[in-house]
Amino acid sequence: MTDGLSWQGNWKARLYARVRERGYDSLTAFAASRPAVPLDQLARELGKDDVAGVQVMSGLLAEAERRKQVTRFVRDVLVRQLSESIPDGWPVEMDRDSRFAVATALGCWYADTPETHKERVDQVGDALFANPPPAGWRPLSPDDELLRTLLPDEDA
Repeated sequence: MTDGLSWQGNWKARLYARVRERGYDSLTAFAASRPAVPLDQLARELGKDDVAGVQVMSGLLAEAERRKQVTRFVRDVLVRQLSESIPDGWPVEMDRDSRFAVATALGCWYADTPETHKERVDQVGDALFANPPPAGWRPLSPDDELLRTLLPDEDA
């Protein structure tokens, strides 16, 4: 919890200064060095009292838009959500608790998805429930084979 400190001053400059202090030339490079780490945890690494997860996500999306890699960003956010909600991987049995954990991850993912990708993300969520991945499946990067099948990059 940042108690509002994360929004004081020039938060974007602070965010990128912290990234550079750690030897990275972009927020994307910093995040890529920590695959499957939830966004809030990345924010704490950059400044436990004055950087928020939503700021990290905003910066990552801006970089993805400049690089024309928004779909990859969307997959990356799912990987991080799944890591947080179901750290042991896809449930063996979809009981009430595991269904709630998966639905939480997918719901947060949908909420964090840019409008341009919401329909596709909704379809991916439906596909994961209709044809669940193997028990224990835990994508470790946005380049996970199943994720790339469900949400392939655009040809742009």
